[in-house]
Amino acid sequence: MNSYKDLKVWQMAIDLAVDCYQLTRKFPREEVYGLTTQMRRAATSIAANIAEGHGREVTGSFIQFLRISQGSLKELETHMLISHRIGLIDESEFGQMTGKCDEIGRMIRALIRSLQEK
Repeated sequence: MNSYKDLKVWQMAIDLAVDCYQLTRKFPREEVYGLTTQMRRAATSIAANIAEGHGREVTGSFIQFLRISQGSLKELETHMLISHRIGLIDESEFGQMTGKCDEIGRMIRALIRSLQEK
């Protein structure tokens, strides 16, 4: 693997961020500086931290940034749950987005375990 762009988890995190932007476009205007911004920031942080950690070229640093990415993923999941509970995200959208989050979370954990075993 020569680039973080080759990582399936990074590719999926980019897709999740794009999905998050599309989802939050329909949020009310008063949420522009609330949930909209928070969700977009957390979603973009997932892929960004994977890329930054890979770019450090040190396994320990990469693992640290993968853990930060996990934290951003959990933050996004929390914002989505709140958005769902207050009626900004319907059941179908919530299920699709949380399913993607679950898969990315499993992939990040697997990558961390793989790096720790080296």
